[in-house]
Amino acid sequence: MTLTIVLLILLALVFDFLNGFHDAANSIATIVATRVLSPKKAVMWAAFFNFIAFLVFGLHVAGTMGTGMVDIKIVTEQVIFSALVGACVWNIITWLLGLPTSSSHALMGGLIGAALVKAGVGSLIWKGILKTVAFMVISPLLGFALGLGLATMVYRLFRRATPAQVDAIFRRMQFLTASTYSLGHGGNDAQKTMGIIATLLFISGNLGGHFHVPMWVVLACNGALALGTMFGGWRIVKTMGQKMAKLKPVDGSCAEAGGAISLFVATWLGIPVSTTHTITGSIMGVGAVKRFSAVKWGVAGNIVWAWVLTIPCSAAVAALTMYITRAASN
Repeated sequence: MTLTIVLLILLALVFDFLNGFHDAANSIATIVATRVLSPKKAVMWAAFFNFIAFLVFGLHVAGTMGTGMVDIKIVTEQVIFSALVGACVWNIITWLLGLPTSSSHALMGGLIGAALVKAGVGSLIWKGILKTVAFMVISPLLGFALGLGLATMVYRLFRRATPAQVDAIFRRMQFLTASTYSLGHGGNDAQKTMGIIATLLFISGNLGGHFHVPMWVVLACNGALALGTMFGGWRIVKTMGQKMAKLKPVDGSCAEAGGAISLFVATWLGIPVSTTHTITGSIMGVGAVKRFSAVKWGVAGNIVWAWVLTIPCSAAVAALTMYITRAASN
């Protein structure tokens, strides 16, 4: 294994760390906003379930990200470097702005931008790209519907209970729903970096001619994601947990449960969805149960615009990086 390969693997793990750092809000915003756990305890809780996710899920998402977005024949070390730079830069920009965007789509955009410069439109695998883009719409809508449906059902089931009773029950329940969501987060998000590292190892001849994800890559990616979650992106936690809708423990439980169901289904189907889109949709669905105006739609609108811009902006940064590195190497 060459020094270049080692450095690129380290860069991929930096992206994975930023993914966990950026997306910590997905796992902990609701349980922090409802004050069931302090921020420090919440990130430790989420990080643990991020790490053990590989014990629950297969590696279908890693396969999609590694071979289902762009033609693996045109992938080079330069392409992977540019894709990772594009994704990392966009993650940092949106973290500074406090916007909960998708690290998954940033990585996909980076791959697309680098591949377009390298080999043109023909290098893109449209089936995998369109499936992932479709879930940009499907995952928040599914999260919204599940959050709305679960909250409606729970409110009806507990309509005769006192607020204190409901609060006591769902403060305990939130430990289960938060851990389940964090498990889904780790299961889907860590696999995207696994796919990139496995692709790098495959094109460099370090996988023996058969594409697969070595166990050390699985452990490294889940570990980097968990470490990023432990450090937590507090700007985004505030946006997710406080600015979109006011949440109680019962609301947080319903939002996390709706998001977890969406993530489990997508991960088992091998679809690299956005955990950000999923939990945002669930939070808005839960907020809408009380009254439609309970959701701060202006904040939600800003988030949606950031979602729309993620793929083209990360692709543009990756394409620019490709041009610069290619010019420097000539």
